[in-house]
Amino acid sequence: MASGEVPAHSGPAPSADERPPAKLRRGAVGFSGILFQSITFMAPAIATAFSIPIGMAFGGGATVLAVILALVASLFVASSIAQLAKHMPSAGSFYTYVSNSIHPGLGFLVGWAFELALLIGGVFLATQIGIIVSGTLNTEFGVPTSTWWIWMVLGSILVFTLGYLGIRASTRVGVVLGAFEILVILALAITLIAKAGSHNTLSVFGTQFANNPKYRGFSGIIAASIFSILAFIGFEEAAPLAEEAHEPRRHVRIAVLLSCLAVGIFYVINTYASTVFFGPRRMLGFVSVGSSNPWQNVLARDAWGAAGFVIVFLALLNSVIANQNAANNSSTRNLFAMGRIRLLPRSFALLSKRFGSPYVGLWAQLLITIGVSLWLGLQYTPYTAFALTATIIVDVFVPLYILLNLACIVYYARFHRAEFNWLLHAVIPVLGIAAFVPAFFAGAGLPVFSFITPLPKPLSYAGPAVGAWVLLGLIYLAYLYARHPKRIVETRRVFIGEEQPPVGAGSGRSGGTPETAS
Repeated sequence: MASGEVPAHSGPAPSADERPPAKLRRGAVGFSGILFQSITFMAPAIATAFSIPIGMAFGGGATVLAVILALVASLFVASSIAQLAKHMPSAGSFYTYVSNSIHPGLGFLVGWAFELALLIGGVFLATQIGIIVSGTLNTEFGVPTSTWWIWMVLGSILVFTLGYLGIRASTRVGVVLGAFEILVILALAITLIAKAGSHNTLSVFGTQFANNPKYRGFSGIIAASIFSILAFIGFEEAAPLAEEAHEPRRHVRIAVLLSCLAVGIFYVINTYASTVFFGPRRMLGFVSVGSSNPWQNVLARDAWGAAGFVIVFLALLNSVIANQNAANNSSTRNLFAMGRIRLLPRSFALLSKRFGSPYVGLWAQLLITIGVSLWLGLQYTPYTAFALTATIIVDVFVPLYILLNLACIVYYARFHRAEFNWLLHAVIPVLGIAAFVPAFFAGAGLPVFSFITPLPKPLSYAGPAVGAWVLLGLIYLAYLYARHPKRIVETRRVFIGEEQPPVGAGSGRSGGTPETAS
């Protein structure tokens, strides 16, 4: 059977579960679009200015060490995702990998949890738009910060429009926006390092300046690493665009690894620059200076003057819009993939005739983003809503990363024994699992180890919120097994690639592969 074909049906009309699914536009995205899907989802400028500084409240002047730990851990899981994407390029990405490697039921739960993270990611980013614009207008022109919700809504509508225009237009915008934010923030970081002069020191790479009284030493590094990991989340988001890539197996694999490494180095440089310029002993208060926007309102002004303030404002606003655009791409592709196999209503698999975009998912993302952003922002404050949703995202992604490392081990041991490499398919995944375990317990507020201290309220609500979502998923999974068990098995399907033998056609010893649909 030719690549990309769906088997023709004969006989009676197919049921709703058997109809050939809609197809995303194959080959619509080149390598640059795939790469910047990951990079812009990471939102390098926003992560530098907001996510990592949250961790500085715990890690102080030693937060650069937390960033390095997060980079190493992320590279481990990036390696595992790259190895899985090589054989299973699919819009389902995470859940497809786990379903084929471990079990379809667990794969469903992965897809369920992954979508929570993506939906909350939209809230997280929309709230940031409101914070950045309203804070800047308040500082410069005295406009009340209560206008944050107006900018949040307008930003969400803009991103919805980009998504509706199709993946080619959306990813092209992402390339331009992503390149701009990286160049601006990197130039500012280099300026800060130069201006720090004799204050440059390697001592910030140790625990000496982890000086929070409640999180001293390595305890502060681990707490800070939660938000450093938040900064890395997104390197894997090339994977959901596999079905629209020119060369899915090659491009997704390279994009995941390259985005993680390149942006990780970018974070280390930026965190070091802000620390030595501001002063490592003062970093506990860094997140609260400049109306909680220190990179724009303090560092940019000190380094570049009023012009720098404007340039960095544009870079940060650009970054969060690009990030929300990338999040929309991933979220709607995951909803599309789950609708395609009837884990969600089939309407989620509908595509617009003109642009080929999954418009039902786009509308769902827009409504949830605006509704939850308003609720959390008014219930607490916009900044607290930002920090709370950030913690929820980490609490979802960290266990998913652990599972993906495990999936890599199991997949190659069971189905591709001839390709099994001890370093790529055993050592690195095991190290990846070990690296994320402390962050999981810290983010969930479980002081399992002596160096873990529970997070304060309302950040501590993140763990129970994720647990409640997973419980709903388990209830829905039980319903599906009772009424529609075939839909769970469908989580194994890969919709592009060569025809492969069904499960059982080959054992782990002979290199048999899980069932897929070519």
